[in-house]
Amino acid sequence: MIRDITIGQYYPVDSPIHRLDPRVKLAGTMVFLISLFAASGIVAYAIATVVLFALIRLSRVPFKFITKGLKTILILLIISVSFNLFLTDGTPIVTFGFLKITWEGLSLAFFMAVRLVYLVIASSLMTLTTTPNQLTDGLEKGLGFLKRFSIPVHEISMMMSIALRFIPILIEETDKIMKAQTARGADFESGNIIERAKAMVPILVPLFISAFRRASDLAMAMEARCYHGGEGRTKMKPLHYEKRDKLAYWLMLIYFLLMLATRFLPF
Repeated sequence: MIRDITIGQYYPVDSPIHRLDPRVKLAGTMVFLISLFAASGIVAYAIATVVLFALIRLSRVPFKFITKGLKTILILLIISVSFNLFLTDGTPIVTFGFLKITWEGLSLAFFMAVRLVYLVIASSLMTLTTTPNQLTDGLEKGLGFLKRFSIPVHEISMMMSIALRFIPILIEETDKIMKAQTARGADFESGNIIERAKAMVPILVPLFISAFRRASDLAMAMEARCYHGGEGRTKMKPLHYEKRDKLAYWLMLIYFLLMLATRFLPF
């Protein structure tokens, strides 16, 4: 399950989504996430579903590769659905003692599950189609106006990019440690929750040591290359908008207006 985390990974393939400016993809991801919370009714979620599947098709990233990241949120998904399903007042459908399932709870649980799944897929799609360097440049360029308020935009963008890049690295490191511990007789599957948590201690200690070692190596490499922040730095590949990026912004605006319009529908 650890290797099923897709956020932070990059899938190298040539596609219309990969060729978009990273600022467009960042803005599009934010618009899509906001639209999910602004959505109201089955029509809105149907539009979001069509748009999401169209983006996945255009990205040329295998659908199974994107959806395998959903395994990591299975427990969170079950908890969220259960709370909304059993603790929402309304017209009862089935009663189990003090617990009851209502039509309102069923509807809320369904939309909550769809929203959470789409959040993960959209976030994964953005990182799968954007390299860490592009992500850093896109964040820095897109949030450039914050420099007027003395906010270190470049440093913040660099930290976020490094954090995302470290996710697949630490996942791979965790998998290697678990295999090594299993070969030495460690058991991570049997026992109750407390026993499984205790069994994770031999993994966490070497994982933290490896993470600090990698961070130290990265800091030394950046210092050896005379990195002193973003002040005065130039770009090998400066970002500039193409026609496809402007078209993507217009499509993004139309999609968001459609999602807002669904709030006025009676269903």
